[in-house]
Amino acid sequence: MEKSQKRLILFMPSMDGGGVEKNIIIVANYLSKFIKKIVLITFDSKFNKKFFKKIKIINYKKNNKKRHSKYFKYFACMLILIKEIIKNKHSSVFAFQANIYSSILSKIFNFKLIVRSNSSPSGWTKSFLKNYIFKKFFQYPVSIIVNSKKFKQQIDRKFNVESNLIYNPLNKSEILAKSKQNINLKIFKNKKSLKLINVARFTDQKDHLTLLKAFKKVDKKINCELLIIGYGPNEFQIKNYIKDNKLDYKIKILKYQENPFKFIKMSDVCVLTSRYEGLPNVLLESLTLKKFIISTNCPTGPSEILNNGKYGFLFKIGDYNNLANLILKYYNNKKKFKNKILSGYKSLNRYNLKNNCKKYYMEVKKVI
Repeated sequence: MEKSQKRLILFMPSMDGGGVEKNIIIVANYLSKFIKKIVLITFDSKFNKKFFKKIKIINYKKNNKKRHSKYFKYFACMLILIKEIIKNKHSSVFAFQANIYSSILSKIFNFKLIVRSNSSPSGWTKSFLKNYIFKKFFQYPVSIIVNSKKFKQQIDRKFNVESNLIYNPLNKSEILAKSKQNINLKIFKNKKSLKLINVARFTDQKDHLTLLKAFKKVDKKINCELLIIGYGPNEFQIKNYIKDNKLDYKIKILKYQENPFKFIKMSDVCVLTSRYEGLPNVLLESLTLKKFIISTNCPTGPSEILNNGKYGFLFKIGDYNNLANLILKYYNNKKKFKNKILSGYKSLNRYNLKNNCKKYYMEVKKVI
């Protein structure tokens, strides 16, 4: 691959530590091997160290501790993007966030744009106006990247585009290495308990109440414990439910962890209760560590990762009774379901790190 002399701007205003952040770090570092001039625009500097030094990073604020809304971050970083485009009109942009804003700017300032859409349209196109806006402005990017087959089907049909499917590049060696790090906290109290884990932002999208309601039912029948790792606006709602239902002794909450893999490793079952996704990284990470998965059959991603239930259990969004029954089903037949875990692990070649990063590079070559 020839190294390009043109400049690529990576645009992701709000980096908080979720799956999208993992993907942009992997992709950016890979692209920097072949593209000399890469600029990352993001609001603050808390993830700067994860990017290779070849990448120039422009932050609105350094070491920012004050909380700002997502839209404030978008606006602040768009001003930076406009300034950079005016300064160097030969730049192209790869947006991992704020896709419509980036599309509008690409039309006004005439730059080539790639966007990566991160989650199913089911979660963010509820109104006629929003549908109209996306359908109109999604005609401007050179390429729209999505990360699962059903996601591609949805977005192509809904907005009359031809998106490009690239699976999330999975860094298996990093996951396995970090999973071996020591844990200084006592997480699970009982060695014989069924150990459940959920790693997700505390938002309505992730629907923690379904998880907690199911756990309450299961706790009455078997010896089980639950670890929840996350952050976000629904934190107090989650903690209040746990306290009101006297589940404190069985549920532990940890804030965002830079290395969640060591906690996944010590668990038995990864539970995902999302209402919508794109291609949830936590399921790929859990399969890498050979953990059993129980997930909502939400749009999109889980059914594709779990091969329609062949590699784990799927249940209807919000159905905590079914979730409780599936947890009990696994608990009572653990040995029977080992083949599901092994089959899921073997299926991970689809998410090969190098192959999928190459696909990203091929898309980027269209604009530089």
